Amino acid sequence: MMELLLKLLKFCTVGLSGFVIDFFFTWLCKEKFKWNKFVSNSIGFTLAASSNYLLNRTWTFKSENPDLGGEYLSFLAVSLIGLSLNNLFLYLFHEKVKVNFYPAKVFAIALVTLWNFLANYFFTFR
Repeated sequence: MMELLLKLLKFCTVGLSGFVIDFFFTWLCKEKFKWNKFVSNSIGFTLAASSNYLLNRTWTFKSENPDLGGEYLSFLAVSLIGLSLNNLFLYLFHEKVKVNFYPAKVFAIALVTLWNFLANYFFTFR
């Protein structure tokens, strides 16, 4: 059980680094390069997801799977499902339950973090 909690802590740490990467590159592309906000957001998300994959592969889960492409695509699929769940939870908490936007976002992130960790633990890096 301690090993699983340690992996979860590492996963959350990697996620925090991904958050910084996502916001930095989204800001850079949108504000400095004056690119479209959705293009900028997509670039930020993709760079963060790629960084998260590499860090989780080497540090959190210590994967030795030789199929990097397949493993990366599995990680991206889990991330995209997580993004969809995040939007769903945000919609439910904010629009239906009437929780303020940012607390609703925190709840959504917490739930999706659990989804992402478990899906990657049991599926991507099994």
